[in-house]
Amino acid sequence: MKQYLVIGLGRFGTSVAQTLYESNEEVLAIDADEEIVQDCINENIVDNAIMIDATDSKSLKELGVSNYDIAFVCVGEIEPSIMITLNLKELGISKIIAKAVSKSHGKVLAKIGATKVIYPEEYMGRRVAQLAMEPNLVEHLRFSANFLLLEVKAPSIFWGKSILELDIRKKYNSNVVGIKKADQSFNPNPLATTVIEKGDVLLMITDNKTADFFENLK
Repeated sequence: MKQYLVIGLGRFGTSVAQTLYESNEEVLAIDADEEIVQDCINENIVDNAIMIDATDSKSLKELGVSNYDIAFVCVGEIEPSIMITLNLKELGISKIIAKAVSKSHGKVLAKIGATKVIYPEEYMGRRVAQLAMEPNLVEHLRFSANFLLLEVKAPSIFWGKSILELDIRKKYNSNVVGIKKADQSFNPNPLATTVIEKGDVLLMITDNKTADFFENLK
């Protein structure tokens, strides 16, 4: 099992730490604010959190951070995030994922050792705009130039009909690999006889053309 280090428990860092923890990964959360660290533990976001100043290389070394496989630097302030990234690199962590607040900040992080730089606000802005332009598409994950994993709200022309009746594979060049119901239950392997109901969200593997088609269905 890989060991994860999350430094900086603001909104973004807390989300990263909680996601790792809820996925049963081994994660250590760090922040310089004792109250934030205590809140993190009290709210069961993680079970292992500590207060240290991560800009201090000696403190990180004493903590044994070199034993961790992946570190997330989620500090919002530019100067501390640069110093923390440099410390982690010097201590031998091979994979460092660092949050940047600007392109220039990101360039510096990459030059001093961050293996991946992310821009959370930019990403969220793109997602919000995308969902506004594609109201029927809940989410998608592209895994090749032509195909993607797509979550789409079942259009009204599908309601009350089975997957077999709709002949989704032949007519739409798609495979339904899961159905999320209105009550949030999930069917991970629907049969051909499964009837699609109003409020269902279909998890489908499909191509670009079909994804565009579903965008316009009601």
